[in-house]
Amino acid sequence: MEYARQLLAIVWKDLVVEVRTRERISAMGGFTVLVGVLFNFAIDPTVVEPQAIASALIWMTIIFGGMLGLGRTFHLEEEEEAFQGLLLSPVPRDAIYLGKVLANFVLLSAVAGLVFGVFALFFGLSFGDHAVALAGVVLLGILGFVAVGTLFSAISARTSMGDTLLPILVFPLLIPIIIYGVTATSRLLQGLPVSEVDGNLRMLGAFAVAAVGVGAGLFRFVVEE
Repeated sequence: MEYARQLLAIVWKDLVVEVRTRERISAMGGFTVLVGVLFNFAIDPTVVEPQAIASALIWMTIIFGGMLGLGRTFHLEEEEEAFQGLLLSPVPRDAIYLGKVLANFVLLSAVAGLVFGVFALFFGLSFGDHAVALAGVVLLGILGFVAVGTLFSAISARTSMGDTLLPILVFPLLIPIIIYGVTATSRLLQGLPVSEVDGNLRMLGAFAVAAVGVGAGLFRFVVEE
């Protein structure tokens, strides 16, 4: 019970700070709208069917937009040297990590909702009867993404390269999410049955669970170096 209270305190603190500053959500949201507008003018729907490329564009927007936010996960704590105080508190290291992951998950899920809204507006996408399955694919992909990104954000925040280093570290590990997420999203947007993406859902779920577990185990060693 105490562990859950400490974890939720980390989540609440990060979300309250974000609501007050709007630093990350405004950057990610602005990027999302900009991408939608640019592709709206760049793609001729009479030549290219939006459904054929929408899944790749959606995931590209989520990942690149999410990277803007993940890079700032530990920025405020490092800038004000508050992170050392957090580490000296009785909160377990893995609770700090999981709290950061959950806060990032909430923020990026909100951005993903904006992504789908923007692409539905500009490209006339219809989610049909697969909205729940599509949400499952996206949320599992986001969970795996933020689990990896939060861990490496802690590493990059403690280096002189900062945000520049984060994409270099994270992108190679996101290949499973990109492959299975884009494939499943494409099939669902094309109206194929949910049974066609069962394997993709299982792989995304396995990756997310593994990423969270490994991240929670390694976070202690990352922050104590």
